[in-house]
Amino acid sequence: MSSNRRGGTIFFKVDGTQYEAKGEFSYNIGAGKRTAIVGASSVHGYSEEMQTPFIEGAITDSKDVVLKTLINLDDVTVTLELANSKTIVLRNGWYANEGTVKTKEGEIPVRFEGKSCEEA
Repeated sequence: MSSNRRGGTIFFKVDGTQYEAKGEFSYNIGAGKRTAIVGASSVHGYSEEMQTPFIEGAITDSKDVVLKTLINLDDVTVTLELANSKTIVLRNGWYANEGTVKTKEGEIPVRFEGKSCEEA
């Protein structure tokens, strides 16, 4: 694989089952979010709060995708394999979306949140 490739083909899996990924996915590894503390005359520092790790995007519906099963997924491992050779691994995840299906292109928006996420 070229070391110049940064984007393109991705693979989305839940507990090893691959789904047909569509378009753009996004993720957050759950690192702390820093917010500046500003006083009357200077910046005093920052506060930090936790963020929920997540992977989200859209998959294509098919006869093999059972919506009720999908929206009830819990304690799963979700992986997103990127074109730049990174793999994002979300652990102890759960489905965190509405379960709405868009019929024009058979699209199911998906969002999985979890207890931890890492880049491998």
